[in-house]
Amino acid sequence: MATITATAQKKVSPPGILTSRTARKLLTLALLAAILVPLAHTQWSSGTWPAALTVDVSEPLGKTSDWIIDNRDSHPLFLYFFGHVSNAVVLSVRAVYLALLAVGWAGVTAVGALVAWRVAGVKLALGTAAAFLACGLLGMWVPTMQTLALMVVAVLASVVAGALLGLAAGLSDRMDRVLRPVLDTMQVLPAFAYLLPVVLVFGIGVPAAVLATVVYAAPPMARLTALGLRGADREVLEAVESLGTTARQRLLTARIPLARRELLLGLNQTIMMALSMAVIASVIGAGGLGDRVYQALASVDVGAALAAGIPIVLLAVVLDRITGAAGERLGDDTPAAPAQWAYALAAAVAVAVAGRLAGLLEWPEAWEANIAEPVNRAVDWMTAHLYSGVPVVGGTADWAGRFTTWVLDPLRDGLQWLPWWSVLLIVAALAWLIGTWRTALTAVLALAAIGVLGVWKPSLDTLSQVLAAVAVTLVIGFATGIAAARSDRFERWLRPVLDVFQTMPQFVYLIPVVALFGVGRAPAVAAAVVYALPAVVRITTQGLRQVDPAALESARSLGATSGQQLRQVQLPLARPALLLAVNQGVVLVLAVVIIGGLVGGGALGYQVVFGLAQGDLATGLVAGAAIVCLGLMLDRVTQPTGRRTAKGA
Repeated sequence: MATITATAQKKVSPPGILTSRTARKLLTLALLAAILVPLAHTQWSSGTWPAALTVDVSEPLGKTSDWIIDNRDSHPLFLYFFGHVSNAVVLSVRAVYLALLAVGWAGVTAVGALVAWRVAGVKLALGTAAAFLACGLLGMWVPTMQTLALMVVAVLASVVAGALLGLAAGLSDRMDRVLRPVLDTMQVLPAFAYLLPVVLVFGIGVPAAVLATVVYAAPPMARLTALGLRGADREVLEAVESLGTTARQRLLTARIPLARRELLLGLNQTIMMALSMAVIASVIGAGGLGDRVYQALASVDVGAALAAGIPIVLLAVVLDRITGAAGERLGDDTPAAPAQWAYALAAAVAVAVAGRLAGLLEWPEAWEANIAEPVNRAVDWMTAHLYSGVPVVGGTADWAGRFTTWVLDPLRDGLQWLPWWSVLLIVAALAWLIGTWRTALTAVLALAAIGVLGVWKPSLDTLSQVLAAVAVTLVIGFATGIAAARSDRFERWLRPVLDVFQTMPQFVYLIPVVALFGVGRAPAVAAAVVYALPAVVRITTQGLRQVDPAALESARSLGATSGQQLRQVQLPLARPALLLAVNQGVVLVLAVVIIGGLVGGGALGYQVVFGLAQGDLATGLVAGAAIVCLGLMLDRVTQPTGRRTAKGA
């Protein structure tokens, strides 16, 4: 009993604030600050980023943009390479779209339901059929088929490209080292930043939208493919190699089959990221549901946006459930027989043919339900009664104004008031304390690159919004995650809400937020909070639920109350998961920075949107690069190294 208690106490006791390693780091930082601060203050007393350390990249980027525009219709590179790529994309999307229309709404619904039935059972089959029927009832059948056609082509291309890159990284250490920073950059780079160079090369239209989606959605497939190949069971590989197989045979018969779960997870993540690009790609002519949402945003039509956003959510949920169920069934010993798949396919074909013979190709207009008007009436009522003039608490516009005045303005002004070298020192200290000197060096270089690009002040403005949004997200997310971890009923009720929030397009968040809070930085922060909150809640809940039950039982045997168990056992032992929640909250908040630029967020987000709207490659890419550097810095500051996490845990 004494041994168990001692072990539990060892697990429960949180790491000290001033361990020997931390104390040495703090002492070293104090000595460096004592030497560097007077020198920096003497050299750069103004505190603003010096012009001598700024590199003007607008001229070469402007020349590159002009050359692309001038030669897009005549240069052999565009005529014989990019032109063929563009034509292939257009033909592929059109072929899939025409096939979907030819099958008709009854056939598409039947095929989707039967696939879901064979993969996951009757319950998901009924849900899939209901999802497709809901798309028709909302009057969005044709836009849904347009989005689905684009999605099929983009996901297939993303899976092929990602699998090939992952295959190279999984089989070669050198290629893995080369691809890792490239994939890091691709995942941190905001989706809007992809659009400008793609539009310059391919112009406005479907090809640019598909290729931007591929660039955005391929990295998860590449990462998980490499992870699966590298994590294959060594004993199985050695057994296969002992049979005299070649490297190609080992890959096809051992490595890839052992990595099936990771491959399906990569497919799942690729589908989710491709759907998240559906609305953003509509800015450059993708059409479909995204275009309807974007048009609704332009006119602040909440009802129309919701009618187009719901089908995107339904598609995302259905595809997520089907691919997830396929991954779970990989370990079953009784896979579905080919004959069962043949019967299901024959049934789907029969339904499609019957629907075509009955003339049920197009969704009947009489079956459509208009939800835009009642939704807009509800929004108008909320705006009239909640926007301002609410007794005691004030309206939502008052909340936005106070949040801007009391939080965002002081935070932005404080960051911009600090000397630039002091910001670098603070970042270096935080990154080194939580990681290693390499972590600190990476964070400092990333932040310094922002100053070199000449966007120091707008980057600090963006940073102030990110910090404020992350703080609100963590307060709400941790509280909700703790409640979900301590109550199974609350967790079951919360799960579908989080599913909807995670799959809802970012644009859809902006419309009710703008209707309630107006235009400015506060609505941009509110949209970022809503977008990042589900991930923080899920990670927090999972981390707390995975705490060793023996530690909790030991604490209860010592008479600890429920609150003491939470503070002294669960939270300390779930520290790695909580740090991961912080990291993911930062990354997801940063992803909405550009979207916030459309509703008055300003700073880097506005510059990227302005560059895209004006075709200004220099402005858009410089702001996008600054966001990447900001994301890299925040990632290093909020995510400790594996060794440090293990010691802290």
